[in-house]
Amino acid sequence: MPELIRESVASDFPVLEGLYPLAFPDEDLLPLLRDLFASGCDLLSLVAEADGAVVGHVVFTMVQVGRTDVKAALLGPVAVGPDRQKQGIGSALIERGFSLLADENVSRIFVLGDPAYYGRFGFGPESKVVTPFEIPVEWREGWQSRTLSDGASDVSGTLVVPEPWNKRDLWAPPE
Repeated sequence: MPELIRESVASDFPVLEGLYPLAFPDEDLLPLLRDLFASGCDLLSLVAEADGAVVGHVVFTMVQVGRTDVKAALLGPVAVGPDRQKQGIGSALIERGFSLLADENVSRIFVLGDPAYYGRFGFGPESKVVTPFEIPVEWREGWQSRTLSDGASDVSGTLVVPEPWNKRDLWAPPE
């Protein structure tokens, strides 16, 4: 478990640039991370510390569902160093994010990821809110959501994302 979870600061970025390639050796998430931080879009970015070092990171990006006024967020990416995985750090980051977002009246969280992993956080298949780009059939089970408060479960429409997320390759494998 992490000793501390806190909001990230600019001085964390060089550490995150080292963390993500280790956590995702087959996927380059650094361009997305750089774009998210540079864009000025509304984010909740948390880091986990253990033994005085940053060992994990998660980002929640504020999004819209169509023209509704439902406050929503998109979860991802989340990364934990390989030597610290399976110790509850990713879970602690995600759960802390849920708590902080609930305090800000965010009522719905979306994620495109492994259902076996995200299901343990209360995520389930999402069919009423569609992604900005069509998801390939083999990834459809990965499009999931969960509610943080009443009243957001019946929302439908297209997810409206800030520019860093508005790239087809983030929603489908490269052609």
